[in-house]
Amino acid sequence: MKVLSQNTAFGGMQGVFSHESEACKGEMTFAVFVPPQAIKEPRPVLWYLSGLTCTHANVMEKGEYRRMAAELGLVVVCPDTSPRGTEVPDELTNWQMGKGAGFYLDATQTPWAEHYQMYSYVTEELPAFVSQHFRIDMSRQGIFGHSMGGHGAMTIALKNPDRFRSCSAFAPIVEPSTADWSIGAFEKYLGEDKAAWRQYDACALVRDGARFPEFLIDQGKADSFLDNGLRPWLFEEAIKGTDIGLTLRMHERYDHSYYFISTFMDDHLKWHAERLA
Repeated sequence: MKVLSQNTAFGGMQGVFSHESEACKGEMTFAVFVPPQAIKEPRPVLWYLSGLTCTHANVMEKGEYRRMAAELGLVVVCPDTSPRGTEVPDELTNWQMGKGAGFYLDATQTPWAEHYQMYSYVTEELPAFVSQHFRIDMSRQGIFGHSMGGHGAMTIALKNPDRFRSCSAFAPIVEPSTADWSIGAFEKYLGEDKAAWRQYDACALVRDGARFPEFLIDQGKADSFLDNGLRPWLFEEAIKGTDIGLTLRMHERYDHSYYFISTFMDDHLKWHAERLA
């Protein structure tokens, strides 16, 4: 593990690290905030998945999570959103595809499949690696994210209900298989057979029988992507008749930015902490 930076914050440590990833066939960067309580005992962990065009740095620099994470004793791990490097395929003029747009799935199509194995990386390789280097109680895991990362968090929770105790999202893409800004990526990563897309679609997973106890979703009503990309009401409709709980909060005047995320970050951390206690 390479240490790229380490800084003291709120009595804890905010670090940025990298390692060679077998899943993504290259060096991957991730951020970890370790609260001061971890000096004495392993602490619960929250995985934060970022959105399109982002890296680990966006939430680390703008998310304003450290004060509350330190108070609650939560480790916060922030992976990158895709593989990186000169050998990694990309579409330079398409922000919805390639680097910064891994969609937290395992690609099956050429040339993407060799490196774009973000589902395996986030659910298997990175947790195994991080647990070796930090004082984490892996029996208490929660996951949350923003936009594409909200999509990732929800699908990962639905597919791994025995691993995660809590899941929340800021402005998630709840049905990427029908959203304008994700259809193209899904087709290139997974092929034309839309049956293969369902395992990475929260609404489809619920319809196919996947279950998770409850979700918290915050969404800004002034979000310019609300009607074409996000559409949280579709998930609200999909869970009707199931035992899945949903707290969906729609906020006047808030957009898709980190001003929105940072406003409600404390609420999400407290919500997770209650379920990870």
